[in-house]
Amino acid sequence: MDAILRREQAIIIGCLTTMILLAWLYLLHINSAMPNMTSDMPGMTMTTLHQWSLLDLILLFIMWSVMMIAMMLPTTAPMTLAFHSVNRRRRDNTSPIVPTYIFSLGYIVMWTIYSVVATLAQWGLHEASLISSAMVVTSPYLSGGLLVIAGVYQWSPLKRVCLVGCRSPLSFLISEWREGTWGAFVMGLRHGSYCVGCCWVLMALLFVTGVMNLFWIAMIAIFVIAEKLLPRGELIGKIAGFVLVSIGLAIIAGS
Repeated sequence: MDAILRREQAIIIGCLTTMILLAWLYLLHINSAMPNMTSDMPGMTMTTLHQWSLLDLILLFIMWSVMMIAMMLPTTAPMTLAFHSVNRRRRDNTSPIVPTYIFSLGYIVMWTIYSVVATLAQWGLHEASLISSAMVVTSPYLSGGLLVIAGVYQWSPLKRVCLVGCRSPLSFLISEWREGTWGAFVMGLRHGSYCVGCCWVLMALLFVTGVMNLFWIAMIAIFVIAEKLLPRGELIGKIAGFVLVSIGLAIIAGS
């Protein structure tokens, strides 16, 4: 029985790993098509907003969606494995179960919704001429303000509640369990909402560092993993909040 569970868990980890690797390969491909982060991104005319086509926006949305999978899917592995374990026990007791991918799909849908918002935000920044062709915010006040907001949010009650929801798989499953396929999908949405609530402003910092700056994409992803999975993750997040506020105020003061 344990051997079967371990084999199934290995398959789930393998599937998650494959999705994450494919997402990073896509980002590397897009980055290689943008020498020096200029306007060479396929399908993206990094000029004024009125020259963007529907295809440009779709490709931008795909970029954000894949980026969220690359950054956030690693952090959901403990919750996904916990969901599978509970389902496995229910199957052993002849209780109805649903495939684990239904739960994961709900999670991905939540970050896809966030990607829509991020795409529209980038569109608006281009319209206001507040972002460069390298997809970096050009206003030091906006950059500093985003950093200050991100730092303050790290200390907020909402951040704390969402982080607890992300860091406690069994507590989440006990309090949020729903029956059936739709119930599993809703659970994935709920888990995704906690993660979006926890990390949305950190993802927004990509407008400060560069939306396709792979170094900072990786650094933010590593920070999110540490905050969610390490034993003192909450403390790491609060320290980062203080640092972000300090940097943001320094940028505003120096502008």
